[in-house]
Amino acid sequence: MKFKAAVIVSLKPTVLDAQGETVRAGLHRLGYTGVDAARVGKYIELSLEAPDQAQAQAQVERMCADLLANPIIEDYSVQISGQP
Repeated sequence: MKFKAAVIVSLKPTVLDAQGETVRAGLHRLGYTGVDAARVGKYIELSLEAPDQAQAQAQVERMCADLLANPIIEDYSVQISGQP
């Protein structure tokens, strides 16, 4: 069965996000002074084959641990949906 996985990878809250700070500063320069903070992450969309949704979830979790996220400085979330 085909599944679609949406993976969001973000820096852990304790890790300084220099890119997010640059975005916040740029928004302030553009007049969006109400922005207190910005965090920048990655969005990864995968299409995969698996026998069922639980196994698709497990596969993508392993992918995140092996390659897609650095568990020392990043957190990730995975959302699996079936594809027609």
